[in-house]
Amino acid sequence: MRPTRGLAGAAQDTDPIELYAAAIDTSDFVARVAPLIRRGVGDIGDLLDIGAGGGQLGRALRAPHRRWTAIEPASNMRARLAQLEDPPHLIAVGWEAADISFDGHDTVLAANIAAPLQEPNAFLRRCRAWARRSVVWVVPAQHGPHGMCFAGCLPAAWHGEDETPGVEIVLRGLAPSAQPHSIAFAEWTFSGVVADVEALAIYLADRLGWPEGRRPEMIAHLARQAKRDPRGYRLDIPRRSAVLIWKHAEGSVP
Repeated sequence: MRPTRGLAGAAQDTDPIELYAAAIDTSDFVARVAPLIRRGVGDIGDLLDIGAGGGQLGRALRAPHRRWTAIEPASNMRARLAQLEDPPHLIAVGWEAADISFDGHDTVLAANIAAPLQEPNAFLRRCRAWARRSVVWVVPAQHGPHGMCFAGCLPAAWHGEDETPGVEIVLRGLAPSAQPHSIAFAEWTFSGVVADVEALAIYLADRLGWPEGRRPEMIAHLARQAKRDPRGYRLDIPRRSAVLIWKHAEGSVP
């Protein structure tokens, strides 16, 4: 099976950030996670949304007539956010460079971004400095990959990612004095809808560095999992998220 030039071109043009954001649009992530955050935090108040992406979770959590500030370095995600009704105030840099007044937001949210896994203590210090009341992290908690989008459709031998639950990595990396005050878990389904399974297969094969000759293997693998959907084809991946909450008045900054 030799893909057409159009499919190969579509695969090359695929943006991983947009691919993930589109899948969150068609998943039950927000419906499952937002209630846990509301239960743990209570009044959200002014919200600082770090790595806001497409803004799905922040939009669901924002309080009417309160500030919603989004730190989002990706230009395509900022364009998405800007199109929302009553969009957030956008900050076009990463969290390390963001110039935001300390103690300026009631709730600081960071959902599905790399910082908690890579720099947990430095990132938590910054989040706590920005928060008046609460810091909330949402991190992967499933036994499985949590890097490349749609890696959960693939055998471990193919994607090669560390399958340790992200929450374990985060908790292990945090200082003893910096452990969250509460942890809750949400089961949800990553439901990605794509127009063409073959184009997605080529994209994944290319991301993994496969030679062109192996593409049919990826195409067949995804085709067996894909379900017809009015919008194309749907791939469902069971996911689990951990909601970590720190209350500003408790504990001390590590």
